[in-house]
Amino acid sequence: MIISELHLKNFRNYTDLSLNFHPNLNIFVGQNAQGKTNVAESIYFLALTRSHRTHADRELIAWDSKEMTVAGTIIKKNTTVPLEILLNTKGRIVKANHLKEKRLADYIGNLNVIMFAPEDLAIIKGAPSVRRRFIDMEIGQIRPVYLYDLMRYHKTLKERNAYLKFDKTKLDANFLDVLDEQLVEYGEKVISHRQGFIDNLTKISTDLHDKLSQGKEKLDIIYACNVKQDFAAELKSARQKDLFRMQTSVGPHRDDLQFLLNNIDVSNFGSQGQQRTTALSVKLAEIDLIFQETGDYPVLLLDDVMSELDNQRQLDLLSLVIGKTQTFITTTTLDHLQNLPDKMAVFEVKSGEILEKNRD
Repeated sequence: MIISELHLKNFRNYTDLSLNFHPNLNIFVGQNAQGKTNVAESIYFLALTRSHRTHADRELIAWDSKEMTVAGTIIKKNTTVPLEILLNTKGRIVKANHLKEKRLADYIGNLNVIMFAPEDLAIIKGAPSVRRRFIDMEIGQIRPVYLYDLMRYHKTLKERNAYLKFDKTKLDANFLDVLDEQLVEYGEKVISHRQGFIDNLTKISTDLHDKLSQGKEKLDIIYACNVKQDFAAELKSARQKDLFRMQTSVGPHRDDLQFLLNNIDVSNFGSQGQQRTTALSVKLAEIDLIFQETGDYPVLLLDDVMSELDNQRQLDLLSLVIGKTQTFITTTTLDHLQNLPDKMAVFEVKSGEILEKNRD
C-alpha cells in the first residue's frame, strides 16, 4: 500500500499544497516549526480522520479559514483509491472513490498507517488512557466492526453513568438492568477484540525486540483487562458502589497494558533507552500485524524520531522497514541518517513551502 499523491488546502500552515511521493522512501528535511510534522499529520489524518497531536479539530484549519481539505490517492493491490476529507466547524465529510461515506467506520481502513513520533513514548510510560487510545486506533484500522462495538459500548456507558447521577429515590432497577445487559453485550465484544489484538501483537513484537536488543531482553505485553472473569456478575456486584460514586467502576473503559522486559515492568523501572526500544518494537510489530490482517503493508510515518535513536537502532529500524513499507521520515538534518537506499525522494521544508531536492 502506498500513497502516491497528497493535496492539502488550508491545513495548518499549508494554504494550497500538492505533492507526489516516492513509493519507497520520502524524507522531509527542515528546521523546527517549518511544517514537516504537518505533512505527516495530514497523512495520518487522511487515514484515521483524527490527528495524533490534538483532539481539537479547529487547530487543523488554517487560522484565517473556516474549512480545510485533505485528499490523497492510495494504491493497493493494483487498485487506485482516491480519498478525501473535508473538515469545517460543523463536522467532517469523508469520501472514498468519490463517494461520501455515512459512517467513519466504513471509511477507516482504506489507508493503513503506523505513526512513530516522540510522544509515542507515552504508550509505554503515560497514563492508561493513552494506551487504550493506542489500542482503539490500531484495532480500528484493521477491524472496522471494532469501532462500531466500541462506539455502542461508550454510548451505553455514558447513559449508565448519567442514570447513576439521578435521584436515588426515583431510580428504576429494571431500567438499570437493561443498561447493564447492553453494556455487557458490547463490552464483551470490545474485550474479545482487544485480547486477540494484544495476543497477536505480543507474538510479533517479542521476536522484533529480541533482534533490536541483540537477544538480551525478552518483551512481554500483558493485557490488563479490568474485567477479571464474568462482566455481568462483576457489574452487578459493583452496583451499590457505582450508585454511591455515580460512575461505572467495571468494564473495558478501565483497561490497561503492561510492558515487561525480562519480567520487569519497563513503564516504571525501565531506562529511557529500554522504553524507547520497547515503543519501537511495538510500532514495528504493528506493520507485520496489519499485513497479516489485510494482506497489505501500511504506510510508515517516522516523525522526528531518528535523532532520538542511536546509530545501531537507526540501522536496525531502516533495515526492517526499507523495501517493505512506503516510509516517510521528518528530520532536521540528513547528517545522522546512515545506509539510506538509492531510491528515494528528499523534500526541503521551509516556512510552509516544500521543494523537492532529490528523487531517484
